[in-house]
Amino acid sequence: MTSGLPTADFGLVVRNFDARRIPLSSREREQRRGKYPYYGAAGIIDYVDQPIFSGLYLLVGEDGSVVKEDGSPFLQLASGEFWVNNHAHVLQGEDDIETRYLYYALSATNIRPFVTGAVQPKLSQGNMNRVPIPYPDRDGREAIVAALGSLDDKIEQNRRTSEALERLAQATFKAWFVDFEPVRAKATGAKSFPGMPPETFAALPTTFTSSPLGPIPEGWEVRSIGDLVTVKGGATPSTKEPDFWENGTHCWVTPKDLSGLRDPVLLGTERRITNIGAAQISSGVLPLDTVLLSSRAPIGYTALAKVPTAINQGFIALVCDGLLPPLYVFHWVRFAMEDIKGRASGTTFPEISKAAFRPIPTVVPSAKLLAAFEGRCEPLFDLVTAIVQESVKLAELRDYLLPRLLSGSVRVGDDSNG
Repeated sequence: MTSGLPTADFGLVVRNFDARRIPLSSREREQRRGKYPYYGAAGIIDYVDQPIFSGLYLLVGEDGSVVKEDGSPFLQLASGEFWVNNHAHVLQGEDDIETRYLYYALSATNIRPFVTGAVQPKLSQGNMNRVPIPYPDRDGREAIVAALGSLDDKIEQNRRTSEALERLAQATFKAWFVDFEPVRAKATGAKSFPGMPPETFAALPTTFTSSPLGPIPEGWEVRSIGDLVTVKGGATPSTKEPDFWENGTHCWVTPKDLSGLRDPVLLGTERRITNIGAAQISSGVLPLDTVLLSSRAPIGYTALAKVPTAINQGFIALVCDGLLPPLYVFHWVRFAMEDIKGRASGTTFPEISKAAFRPIPTVVPSAKLLAAFEGRCEPLFDLVTAIVQESVKLAELRDYLLPRLLSGSVRVGDDSNG
């Protein structure tokens, strides 16, 4: 990027905290499951029970996921309390404004000349320190952070709203279908249950019956998930065949697309595939509201597809064309994750096959209750989808302004810009 602004070597304006990184194995992370994000080079990869950093930091990919296609680095701002493995540099400016400015400056910089290693790309600390970045005076840096930060702050506010809506949907699923709270309330003489339509509550049973999963409400049943939805897998057509990929129109999702997803809905993918390419995948292009579950490396990424999409071989896709509606299936997958992972096999890395997934038992409530749950949660997910769409547009505006502000071609508060 050609810049009309003064420049500085990155290492002169940043503090490095790499010595404090402590990697955890997947087994250790499983044993230390908790609420604190565990970051790798390209994003959050798990949650653990204890943080080692607190505050606002800039994380820059060190090896593996180092450089994006445009030459910019994989980096992220991490705030609050968290853990970082040994695949990301942990950096900080002299204050939060400076840290955010460094994030913006580096995200618009081509670092490819500073990356070594053909097989395993690496950005060493020494090379990273030599990367030149635009570095205007303090007022200029603050103005750029204010302009871009306002967009990012709105995106973050949207994320928190989306997260709260999803928590509400999860809480409803747990209350209705895991803890059976409405049935228990009715059995004790209650005349209603918060959030449940009166006619739905009136139709609930007041007794329980035994099942393979333990006591369940009378009249409900337990069946294999494979009998209730269509379970499909995916594939990767040859990436050397241009007809499969060039000018592709269909989304084609990989677990990597879901790894960076901070909301429960999928609205787009990094790569797109053509009609000819999609025809090479037995499952083809899957319909709207397909439930996606990554089946390996790792098992457990989930999303509700809000666009038709094809999938690669790292997924189990659940097409909700049977008794169970999409939002029920989506939340069931999340609550059944321990059972799902327990049925995985594999020596190099765990994988859950379609054959192992289909027999997993699930409770089948009454059609009236399923419809009520869908009616309660569908508006929540519609709002989540709208929020994510707004955030995508805000991110596009930020990405449009970013290189122009950092090159000096656009200046904040400069009336001559327009």
